[in-house]
Amino acid sequence: MSDNQLQKELFNQIKDSLPPHISMVDAIADLLHISYDSVYRRIRGEKPVPLEEVKLLCDHFHLSLDQVLQLHTDKVLFTDSEADKPITNFTQYLEGLIHLLQYFNSYSKKEMFYLSKDVPVFYFFYFPEIAAFKSFFWCRSILNEPGFEERSFSIKKFDGTPYFEQGQKILKEYNQLPSVELWNYESINSTINQIEYYRDAGIFETKEDLAAVVDSCEAMLQHLQKQAEKGKKFFPGTNGTSEGSALRFYINEIILGNNNIIVDLEGKKTAYINSTVLKYISTSDKKFTEKMDSNFQNLLSRSVMISQAGERERVKFFNTMRERVQACKK
Repeated sequence: MSDNQLQKELFNQIKDSLPPHISMVDAIADLLHISYDSVYRRIRGEKPVPLEEVKLLCDHFHLSLDQVLQLHTDKVLFTDSEADKPITNFTQYLEGLIHLLQYFNSYSKKEMFYLSKDVPVFYFFYFPEIAAFKSFFWCRSILNEPGFEERSFSIKKFDGTPYFEQGQKILKEYNQLPSVELWNYESINSTINQIEYYRDAGIFETKEDLAAVVDSCEAMLQHLQKQAEKGKKFFPGTNGTSEGSALRFYINEIILGNNNIIVDLEGKKTAYINSTVLKYISTSDKKFTEKMDSNFQNLLSRSVMISQAGERERVKFFNTMRERVQACKK
């Protein structure tokens, strides 16, 4: 491939990485501090792009130089959104999730594929008590936020309102994003383990707090069952009458997922790999995302769809999970 073709490939990849509402010419002109005419000359291949500009472009738009140059290597470039600004509190995490979902929804054609090891974080915000518990847990036990180390959990004393309000914004965006989710009977276990650990460690302030969290978790599962039945996402109390995106829900009894995600935005796939409990690294490397997508589709072919169809398996699945949750009270 000639230098001119490689240069055009660079700009093609930059264009693919941008949402539809952002002008590539504007973004490049701002980044390189050059005129629109200079940008167009580079795009047309009339002016070579210096190496220092290639580096700036690849860094800024998260591109792999190996991929741009079409080198056949075993290297894959991942983006860590926390490389420069680590997340230190749960509010920051939720705000970042809102912006990410808004970015997905800026595309007219989009779909998320979720290989679930745990219940996806979005769903806990359907009901305030389980949202408060999970927010408290993530602040205290995962992010180690100051002031949480010695606190017990009380629904009345813990002000989970700011987190719940952010969660409603997350759900509003998530409900607009068509999804394919692959669950296992073990997907609820991490939440059960967290509730039981806090119960046994005496972190619940009262038995009433424990009961409220368990009942709220059960209500969440009941709502997820309704969503699976209708094959779409919606807020509790609307009975699926409001506009919501499609939800295809699968279960696989022999494969436990890993919380990895593929997002397809107008034919361009990005993989999000779970690196820690809440955090992800991402890549749009074509070979990697295609391989990951192929693996996901293979798992789907060996799974049972319980959205809209598969009533017997759907009822069995959610009844089993609710029974496990209710056992935490005993």
